[in-house]
Amino acid sequence: MSVSRRHTSQAAPVKALARRAAIAAAVATVFSLSAHAQSADTGNNDATALQESALPAVKVQASKEQLPGDLAPTFAGGQVARGADFGVLGQQRMIDVPFSMTTYTSKLIEDQQARTIGDVLANDPSVRTAYGFGNFAETYVIRGFQLQGDDVSLNGLYGITPRQLVATDALERVDVFKGANAFLNGASPTGSSVGGGLNLQLKRADDKPLTRVTFDGSASGEIGAHVDIGRRFGSEGQFGIRVNQANHDGETSIDGEHRRDNTTAVSLDWRGDKLRLYGDFLYQRQRINGGRPTVNDFANFIPEPPSATYNYAQTWSFSSIEDTVGILRAEYDFLPGWTAYITGGARHTDEHGQYSSPNIQADGSTDATALGVPHKEDGTSAEAGVRGHFNTGPVSHFVTAGASIVRVESKSAFTFSSAFPTSIYDTPQVPLPPTILTGGNLSDPQTTSLNLMRSVAVSDTLGFLNDRVLFTIGARYQELLTNNYDYTGVQTKNYNDSITTPVFGLVVKPMKDVALFANHSEALTIGDTAPNTALNFGEQLPPAKSKQWEVGAKYDNGQYGASFAAFQIDKPLTFVNSANIFVADGTQRHRGLEASIYGEPVHGVRLIAGATYIHATQYDTNAGTTDGNKPIGVPTMMFNVNAEYDVPVLNGLTLTARWIHTGPQYLNVTNTLSIPAWDRFDLGARYATVLFGKPTTFRASVLNVANKSYWSSTIGGYLTQGAPRTVLLSMTTDF
Repeated sequence: MSVSRRHTSQAAPVKALARRAAIAAAVATVFSLSAHAQSADTGNNDATALQESALPAVKVQASKEQLPGDLAPTFAGGQVARGADFGVLGQQRMIDVPFSMTTYTSKLIEDQQARTIGDVLANDPSVRTAYGFGNFAETYVIRGFQLQGDDVSLNGLYGITPRQLVATDALERVDVFKGANAFLNGASPTGSSVGGGLNLQLKRADDKPLTRVTFDGSASGEIGAHVDIGRRFGSEGQFGIRVNQANHDGETSIDGEHRRDNTTAVSLDWRGDKLRLYGDFLYQRQRINGGRPTVNDFANFIPEPPSATYNYAQTWSFSSIEDTVGILRAEYDFLPGWTAYITGGARHTDEHGQYSSPNIQADGSTDATALGVPHKEDGTSAEAGVRGHFNTGPVSHFVTAGASIVRVESKSAFTFSSAFPTSIYDTPQVPLPPTILTGGNLSDPQTTSLNLMRSVAVSDTLGFLNDRVLFTIGARYQELLTNNYDYTGVQTKNYNDSITTPVFGLVVKPMKDVALFANHSEALTIGDTAPNTALNFGEQLPPAKSKQWEVGAKYDNGQYGASFAAFQIDKPLTFVNSANIFVADGTQRHRGLEASIYGEPVHGVRLIAGATYIHATQYDTNAGTTDGNKPIGVPTMMFNVNAEYDVPVLNGLTLTARWIHTGPQYLNVTNTLSIPAWDRFDLGARYATVLFGKPTTFRASVLNVANKSYWSSTIGGYLTQGAPRTVLLSMTTDF
């Protein structure tokens, strides 16, 4: 089963559908799907496959036309997809586009018991995960550039993704785009999607009925339950509903850190001959008490990390985040080969936290303060466009046109305390210190920033030699409006900038399963925001331009795939200078090489593996004092090896292992402070069987088997400590 580069905009003829339905009904009780077909169905778990394999096998060969909106098939094993939604270009096969992307599926999320997006991205050699400054938000480092959690898109829309932490229970796929993606998706809300982007796809009802219950827990005391139900109704399954409900609660493997989350997701869709309608609702609530924070280092040395499980948080620190999201989408095939679409979403966030991060001072002492932040946020996003194809003689054309708008309004206030002495090794617990400074209305926060992003994009992909050569040319006009306000409501900053940026992409297929590609793109992004370690905390810098060049190759034979890319990305260099002011000074250039493999190259052995090399430098800095130095938080070498082995002597048993390596990282632009390279090893197993007639899968994972204590990241100019040994257990049953 394959995905066409330009998916057909007409439903299959009625006769063809009826014929396929009759064939399926006649043989449904006497044959099991082949392993390759199972790998394309991410809704089937291992136990379901095991139960079906007990039935007599009959070889059936048939083709299924993929309808618009269908999920792209996967490589063998079902953990990595062979295609994805590429923004304005729509759904495409990976091998047909001149860009780099990896898409991880819900099967991988289930098999690895991934609780957050960072857990999913632990498989990717181009991505590392850290905490945001001073809080517990996940922030991602793609190709060495920091991607803020606020710049993660949901169902292709910016500005509506839950803040700080996103649970995985309602996610069907996680798209990891490597490189600048402003042409495909427009500018991101905070402008950090320079080295890459993340898109989360919510689950929708599959053709096969699903009732799945998962009970999970950890050795540290966390417990949880997840119910996933999907059904289709109507004479031809036109109407679908998918409901996910998950709750988790308990102490993590970090001493004294307690987390609780609740996720409710409902997805509705209707599939007609020409019209398709979608509606998604997502509610998420996260509560973290005593979460281990990041460490700010102002000394001329980097301290040794404490033991892996030690927690230097204050017991009164917490973060509470509640997000409500709604999304609507409509697609209409108005002509053969032509589809129009419109989508929009909204998010409301209520957030409150009391944060406290240790500060290592120049004299070697350690202190901390308390920062209380009530925060509210409203995001709205909309996109409309049209895409289709036609021919001019021997040349095919796939044309797209789209427009998008994103509006994010943030409302904040704060309380700030006096400093108190503390330690990251023997942390004294103190009462919440008295407030010495406040800003804004604590009971009713007022607007502190308003960002509005509008853009229009057009493109044409010309196909030559029966589409063995594909050349994409396009442009996006981006308009950015940024308003900042102080806590009294007075406007302090106003930026209104626009730019038209081109994009060029080339794909050449010398063989059926091989593609060579190249691209160049430019983007205008909203300026970075000063972290809370800077004197100008919260200040947003002016809009900035970034540029990317990339060449590479891809391989896809259905069973497994591989990719290689060489890239260069330039963006303004931002950092906290010696005067403790967050500034943009000079340019940050990343030149790198990436190589990956995924799928099942050998029967019974599955791999997700790869390596990334980054040569990152600074240039054109003030007086050239740091020219040639490496930027903050960028490791030179990263590699991941994630392997699965099906034990032949015990049907249903799979053993797993993962090795993650990250090279040294500098903490400052002068390159006088750095953390050493680190390695993490994970082990696991799962066993698929049938209990009381129900497919059931047992899973066990041990992360950081050696319980290694290490600083995992210096991105942002602060230290994030790696998680300790974590033992995860779960049982999943399909009813």
